[in-house]
Amino acid sequence: MAKRDYYETLGLQRNASEADLKSAFRRLAKDCHPDRHPGDKDAEQKFKEINEAYEALKDPQKRAAYDQFGHAAFDGSAGRGGPGGFGPDFASSMSDIFDDLFGEFMGGRRGGGGGGQRSRSGRERGADLRYNMEISLGDAYSGKNAEIVVPTSVGCDTCSGTGAKAGTKPTTCPTCAGQGKVRASQGFFTIERTCPSCHGRGEIIQDPCPSCSGSGRITKERKLAVNIPPGVEDGTRIRLAGEGEAGLRGGPAGDLYIFLSIKPHEFFQRDGADIFCKVPIAMTTAALGGQIDVPTVEGSITRVKVPEGTETGKQFRLRGKGMPVLRSKVTGDMYIQVEVETPKNLTRRQRELLEEFETESHKETSPHSVGFFARMKEFFEGKG
Repeated sequence: MAKRDYYETLGLQRNASEADLKSAFRRLAKDCHPDRHPGDKDAEQKFKEINEAYEALKDPQKRAAYDQFGHAAFDGSAGRGGPGGFGPDFASSMSDIFDDLFGEFMGGRRGGGGGGQRSRSGRERGADLRYNMEISLGDAYSGKNAEIVVPTSVGCDTCSGTGAKAGTKPTTCPTCAGQGKVRASQGFFTIERTCPSCHGRGEIIQDPCPSCSGSGRITKERKLAVNIPPGVEDGTRIRLAGEGEAGLRGGPAGDLYIFLSIKPHEFFQRDGADIFCKVPIAMTTAALGGQIDVPTVEGSITRVKVPEGTETGKQFRLRGKGMPVLRSKVTGDMYIQVEVETPKNLTRRQRELLEEFETESHKETSPHSVGFFARMKEFFEGKG
């Protein structure tokens, strides 16, 4: 019987990315894992097909060969340099050897980051989780202790994470004698690969736990305390080690990453450690000078002196009134940006006073506008 196309087996297009391959493999392998379907030969066969397809496509060189020659790339009928081509089992076995060698050099773990990593003992690490949290600018200024509720996988209490029914325990795999690896000789080579019976775990569960179906973990909501330090910025990431998804069958838990976003503030705009605040002032205050009360990010009120003749756009700097810098003793500044407000809805008396002021005004009171119109007049007269 002809083999199914590897891409079709994984439900992917030929232009699928490495991330798509990994995601599809994890999802399908979880759905049809033999431990979830005891005695189901069809599920066992499908699981083997999924593993074979993923082993061939996860390696860029093997994938390139498969894209060009199809299954013939592995059965020795295409592209072989000598007699007796190597089949997919041999290619998979060699991949296992290289993974083991480089895994030992890199600390005994395959891959890097993320979840789903399997240790030498076959215990699979739980996945990392992400939690999005929104806080106010005031919380970012002073820091806070928060409590969050996270739905995640935790160790099953019924079986204590073993996956075996109460009163029983996992048995040593008879195929690999608990090693998780089997060896076979092919010519001059001795090949070591993942045990096909226990899939590298070294144990087999005969009677799975009814609470967790043999996985050793269940889904549950957990309350966690989070310490948010002063000075966090939008996009800051907080890591809670070991608070992610529980590992499969007693494996180590993943991590929880909290990503912070800061709500827009009614008065303040933030730029790094500095705070900006736009404050409208009356025309009379701008012309005559005076004092204004402005809010600060720490929640207090401070008084700012406005000098005579202040114009729109003038900035006043308040040292040390900005945001703290994360994990340091440095504090930013606050900048008050003045906007001079033009009077509206004038009474008759107010209009009379302004008209009188305009009549009595001299060039000294509005030097910029007088100078602009004088230069404009000279410009056009010169062109004429």
